[in-house]
Parts: sequence; C-alpha cells; structure tokens
Amino acid sequence: MVSTSSSMCLDQWSPALRPLATRRRIKNACTILGFRTRGITSNDCGTLLGENLKILKNIILQDGTHFTKVWTKSSKSLISYESGRIYFENYQNCYSSLTPEPLLLYELPRRSKAEKIENSLLCQCPLHKVLPHASEQKPCLLALTANNWLYRLSADTGETLQRVYLSPHFRFRSLDWDNPQETFYIKSIQHKQTPLARQAGVDNNVFMHLAIFRVFPLDVVGLLEISKKVFGKSVVDVLLSQGVLAVSHSTKCVKLYSFEYIVKQFRTKQLFLGQQCDLYDASGIVGNAPYGIPVNIQIKECPPVLFEMSYFDNGIQIGGHPWHYIYTPNHKRDRGTHHICSIRDGALAKNGIQDMKCDSLEADWIFFHPDDSGRIIHAGPSTINVLRIREETGFNSHYEVVRDFSITTSRDSKQASSQVMVTSSGRTVKRRFQHLDDDPEQETFKMAKYEDELDLLAIVDVSPTEEDVGQASVRLHDNKSGILMKRIALEEPWDVTYSHEVYFDRDTIIHIEQQRNNNFSCHVYKMNRRKNLR
Repeated sequence: MVSTSSSMCLDQWSPALRPLATRRRIKNACTILGFRTRGITSNDCGTLLGENLKILKNIILQDGTHFTKVWTKSSKSLISYESGRIYFENYQNCYSSLTPEPLLLYELPRRSKAEKIENSLLCQCPLHKVLPHASEQKPCLLALTANNWLYRLSADTGETLQRVYLSPHFRFRSLDWDNPQETFYIKSIQHKQTPLARQAGVDNNVFMHLAIFRVFPLDVVGLLEISKKVFGKSVVDVLLSQGVLAVSHSTKCVKLYSFEYIVKQFRTKQLFLGQQCDLYDASGIVGNAPYGIPVNIQIKECPPVLFEMSYFDNGIQIGGHPWHYIYTPNHKRDRGTHHICSIRDGALAKNGIQDMKCDSLEADWIFFHPDDSGRIIHAGPSTINVLRIREETGFNSHYEVVRDFSITTSRDSKQASSQVMVTSSGRTVKRRFQHLDDDPEQETFKMAKYEDELDLLAIVDVSPTEEDVGQASVRLHDNKSGILMKRIALEEPWDVTYSHEVYFDRDTIIHIEQQRNNNFSCHVYKMNRRKNLR
C-alpha cells in the first residue's frame, strides 16, 4: 500500500512553482502523482516516462504485489519474443503481451516452405527525425524468407510495407544488427566448392556475402564479398558489430577491420533501392527480382587490421570504461578462466584473471553489463559476481578489476560434510563422487538479465522439489547494490534437460520452454495487486 503521509507537504507548494532539476530525487509515488495533478510536471516526454517507470518499479517491489499466470500457449515450432510481441509458427502469428492477457495482433497468410520466414529483426520507430512516409514512422518487422526476400512488415498489423529481393545467386540465411536501430546486415550461407569444380581444379575463393542496409528509411549500403584470397583460407565466420568487421579463423584467431574504411576504399558504386543499375555487364532494378542487389563492395587487398587476438573458446568481447576486452587464452592451462585486458596496450588488469572454479556440466558465462556502466557480470551455477574496472592511482596508469557485489544461492552448508558417511559398524566411508555445482538437487542460477527501464537485475534460479522436478523463481535484485528486492515463483515445473528462456519486461514475465517431442510452450505472467490490503 502506498503511504500517503508525505501528501501533507503538497499544500506547501505554489501552483506556479515547478521542482528544480537540482532538487533531490523524489521516490514517493504519491508525491509524484500529486505534482502531476497540480500541473507541476516536466514537458519532456522522456522525463515523464522516467517518472512513470519509477512509480511502476515501486509498485512491483511492494509486498502486496505478486505475479499471476494469465496465459499459456503451445506450438510445434519455435516461439520468440521481443519488445512486447510474441511470435508463433515462424512469425506467422503475432500476439501483444502489453494487454492484461496476450491479444492476437495479426495472423499472416499461410506460406509455402520456400517462402518461410527464417529470421527477423524488430525496428522501433525513429524519434530523432520525421520520415517522408507515415508507415516508416511506426515499428516494423524485418523478415528474411527462405527464397531470398527481405520483407518490411507492419509490427502491429502484419501488412507488407516493402519487400526487397536480395540475389538469385547466393542464399541468405540470417540477419543481425550492426548498429541497433541504424544499420543491419544479412549473411549468406558459406560458399562451398562443388565436387565438379574441385575435379576441374577451379578454386572457389569466395567465402560468403554480406548485404548491409540502413533503416529509417530502408536503404542498401551494399553487398560485400568476403574472399579467402584476401582474408586467408582459414576463415570460418564473419560478422559486423558497431561498424567493425570481425573475421574469425580456424586457428582460434579473430581480426577486426573498419567497415567504414572498407566502404570508402572498395565500394565501386553506390546503390539505391528501386533505381536502375548497370554493373558487371548486367543491368536491372536494385532490389527487384530477378536482379536483386549486385556485389558493389569487392575488397582487392587486405585492409589494415585494427585488432588481432588468439583465443581458446567463446571468442572475444569488447566493452567497459575504459575500453577492455575479455577472452580465454588459447592455452590448456587457461581453460575455464577469463582474462580482462586493456585494449590500449593489451595489459592484463590487476585481478584480471577471473576463475569461477566451478565443477559443472555447463560453463560459467561472462559479459559486459548491458546498463552501459562499464561493469562486468560473471555468472556461475552458485555465484554471480558484478565486477568493476577502475584505474589505479599512481605514475603509471594501470587498471584493476574489483568486485562491486556478489549474489549467491541458498545451499545447505552441510553438503560438503555429507561426502563422509559412517556405516552401522562404525566405519568411516568417503564417497567416490561429489555433486556438480549445477546438480539439479541444489539451487542453481540459470540466467541473469537486466531490465533497463526499471534498473533491476532479473536472475532465474531453479531449486529441487520432492517431485524430482525443478522449481524456478525470478529474483529481482537492485542493480547498484545487488540487494534482493523480490522473488517471484513460476508455476510450471522446470525440466533441466530442455532449453528455457525467461524475459522480464516491465510488469510482465514471459517463460518460453521446450518440451518433449520438440514442442514449445509460452507462459505469460502479469503483475497483480492483492485485494483487501490494509
């Protein structure tokens, strides 16, 4: 129940006065609502939204608030979720999770196997500029089909707003963001040499192609050819991220290149969707079938390498303040550890070797905190450490990794001593096996996510039950201190043998689970207030 004791001070404010930006932040929801009713609010939409989210956060964390399962739906195909929308049947059906119970937004016409949607990205509406067409100002779904078409669909109605044909020569399989909500790329499958070409002695140096697009409005940057002749025959994967082309090699080495440099140096012609193009003795309309998008970025020589590093597994992550990278060295003695180094000179930070020392089937995971604080989250089956990179004081500027806080599971302290047993005859027997850190018989962390709008860490833990099935809970922790603020139990059992995904989005929790016979189910929980609270 929201306290109203502070409402007494509202009468001391004059209607003509507005709270100054330098005043201390008001956390009481009643006071914020009182200001609003008297017109004492900011005209800035972002400030208003921020105040609304503070009120929602306070309500969620109250003892009288709980989450109730309101909806369950099963499917024989993958289920996905993003930004308040749940997609079923390969994106054919879309439900909104913003309503008290999920509501069907649209159902697309049945598609053939060749027209099946294989991957998608959700574009939010741009706030920094006004576009020529009203449809471009609203959220849309970028959908890639099996027959090389890129569709731009209305996120609310499923209406086809635009479609682009990619290529009759290369098959494209996946798409991902380069810069979120700005540029994205579509990756082709790897081009393998045919047996006939191998017998003829013809070398296929082309590894794959990347089609790069801008959004708002949708336009093409170009079609990039990745050649083994330029990057080496050991290339195994390529991706774009934050304007950097990352090329991975089979030698467990990754090299980074500037995509901006590549475009300036090697783009032969600028392309425009819907316009005539003549390139390489072929002509057609860019983005129309059968012409598609021609290759207009051909790298003739290897561009300058921005960064190069060898790693053991899981690649390399770059982030933090100041810039650091996380990787596991390609040495047997370093397996299971994560090294945090400065990207400026490659120096290992003090306490930069993080080793969870966990004995488990699944490895621990580490990543830069999504809240842009520069911190690092290192999570294992029983412990989650939130780390910070700080600069040491002194003549030489070195960096140190310190622990902000730790979150641990509630485990029986007698477990270690239970490895020793005493028989009826009085003999002491030591067990030949020990429980794994992620053993289903113990409370175990399964995932850690950040809810950016409420500034909360959402951690999923699974505890054993008498029925030999797991009981999952969503724990809400303060993002600054790690203090446990609330615990929400999920009703359905958690089978550790199948994959799960949990989303915490404002007042909604969504649990997507895989079940037997490759079936999937989606469970939706909504925030609710208990009645008759005094």
